[in-house]
Formats: sequence, structure tokens, C-alpha cells
Amino acid sequence: MRFDAAVLRSYESRFAVEEVTLNTGPAEGEILVRIAGCGMCRTDLAVRGSAGRSPLPAVLGHEGAGVVVETGGPDTGLSDGDHVVLSFDSCGHCRNCIGAAPAYCDSFASLNLFGGRKESAARLIDAAGDELAPRWFGQSSFAEYAVVPARNAVRADPSLPIELLGPLGCGFLTGAGAVFNSFGVGPGDTLAVFGAGAVGLAAVMAAAATGAVIVAVDRHPERLALAERFGAVPLHATTAGLPGRIQQLTDGGAQYALDTTASARLINDALRSLRPTGHLGLVARLHTALSLEPGALDRGRRISHICEGDAVPGLLIPRLTGLWQAGRFPFDELIRTYPLADINEAERDCDAGRVVKPVLLPEGRIR
Repeated sequence: MRFDAAVLRSYESRFAVEEVTLNTGPAEGEILVRIAGCGMCRTDLAVRGSAGRSPLPAVLGHEGAGVVVETGGPDTGLSDGDHVVLSFDSCGHCRNCIGAAPAYCDSFASLNLFGGRKESAARLIDAAGDELAPRWFGQSSFAEYAVVPARNAVRADPSLPIELLGPLGCGFLTGAGAVFNSFGVGPGDTLAVFGAGAVGLAAVMAAAATGAVIVAVDRHPERLALAERFGAVPLHATTAGLPGRIQQLTDGGAQYALDTTASARLINDALRSLRPTGHLGLVARLHTALSLEPGALDRGRRISHICEGDAVPGLLIPRLTGLWQAGRFPFDELIRTYPLADINEAERDCDAGRVVKPVLLPEGRIR
């Protein structure tokens, strides 16, 4: 089957929408999904900064959602016509997967970033007959169709707008999961969120749903306005004496802080904003050595990295859609949709801060 996909050919190039060929259908344990929408995540764009690691040319995209059109074998647990949200890949049998921590799968990097499963190699061929890199995050969903391991897919209520649900598989899952799973935030708890992008605002919405007291820090006034609408007290990142101001707003310091910026200055501010025994979680990848200022990490404060919100997607995604239906997790207010053909415009708007979460809508035609 032939269909359109956005191909990234080099670490220096822009995306190009091309016709590609899927040369085999779903194998046992896999499904073929007609993509209704796919979120654009910073991780997709960061491929350009990881030359020599994530293989190119490739079809990226890992926040896909759509409709199952074919299943590979009887044991996928899914049927043709099911609506599904796609999340990250994991092996399912290592110690961490068995322990309900698939984001820390022993094979996470190889499955999602650096080559995928051996059986997924050479699935996609370009118009010249050349192979594209194995699927990205088990999906490669910047495309009209994707072949996906069934364990990556979470069934969704068909009454929901499937084209908008893809970001629940990664970006929104990460922010909300940090609040619900990593921190266990509850009513009256205090949380400071540094960076009001897609992940940070998802954390704000999730914390508001628990009845927590929230402070949001960012440098973009329009994003601070969104955070305030969702229940946070907004603070500009350049506020003088930022840690002290957060301590005032949280009655002596936040119990939890989430950094989505990877800024060393803000990470130190986040640590200083915590009360004794407070917990800072980092979700953004650091690009340089992190120097901690004297006194920032003391009095029982701790810092940890959080991957994919410590989530089991099959549990958290239905929870998030349920909160959205109840009006308590309005993630759709962060989304702007673009045709797949406008992927480079979506990237420019994302980089410029004009949109929080771009979602690409393919045409979905088999040729």
C-alpha cells in the first residue's frame, strides 16, 4: 500500500511530505492504524540535535491516534474499527515492564529512538525504492497509516474526537503522569511548574484536578495566561527573588516542583523554592552539565528524572479522557490543527511559541 508521510531526510533538512510504500502488513501482535491526527512533540524536533544516533531518513511522529484497519493475528486484543491512542514502545518482558514501569524498559532507547524492533526494519520504502529507518517510537505516525505493536495502543471511546487524542500518548501523559504518579499530588498539596509548554500545562491541569495549589513559571505572557486560566498563580521567569516568591505563595515552599525547561538557572530556582524534603522532577533532557548552587540541594530536598510521567499508558490515558469529559482536563484548548502538508509551518509556529501543541491531520487515502 502507498500513502503520504512526512519524511526527515537529514539532520539539517526540513520535513518533506512524500509518497511511501508499506511493503508488508501487520505481523503477529501488530495492528495497522489509519492515523486521524498526530501531535508534534519536542522530541520529534530534537532529532536534528542527535546526529549519528536516531537513524535517518525516517518518518517521525509519536503522538498518533486513529482507527484500526487491520490486525495481525487474534491476540492483539483489538479489532478492526477500534479507535486507539498510540504511545511509546516497550518490550513487555524485562523487569521494569513486568513491574508496571514500561517507560523504564531496558530496551526503551533502542526501541523508540535508535532503530526500533528488528522486525520493523525496511517496512517503509520511498518512491526511489530506498528503505527508510525503522519506525520511530513504535509508530512513525507523521503519516496517513502506521503499523504499530498492539501493546503501544490504548482503546479510546469512539464518541471522542480521535484526531485530537494523540498528545495524550506522550506530552500530556508526561505532565499529568508526573503529577498523579511520580508525585502523587493530592488536595491542598503545593506544586511549582517551571515551563508552561505542553508538558507543563498538562501538569497544571492535572494538579488543578486534584485540588492542589499551583504556581506556574514561564517567560511567555500568553502561556502564563493559559496557566492562570487552568488554576495556577503565574510568575514570570525573570521575577526578582523567584524562589522566595514561590515560597510565599506556597506557605513556606512547594512540596513538589516540575521542571520542563532544562535551564540550569531555573532548576536551581526550583530546588530553592521547595520546602524541606520537597521533590523536584526533571522531564527535559539536559544538554550541558548541571551545576547546583550551594545550599540548593539540602534539608532533605531531592531531585529525580521522570520519563513519560511514570505512566502505564493503558491506565493513564483513559483517566485523562475521563477527566476531559468531566471538564477537568481541557487539553483541547492547547491544540491547533494543521494539515500534514503544513508540517513545516507547524514546526515554525511551535518553535516561535505561537502554538502550544500542533496536531497534524493526514488525508488518510490508500493508493
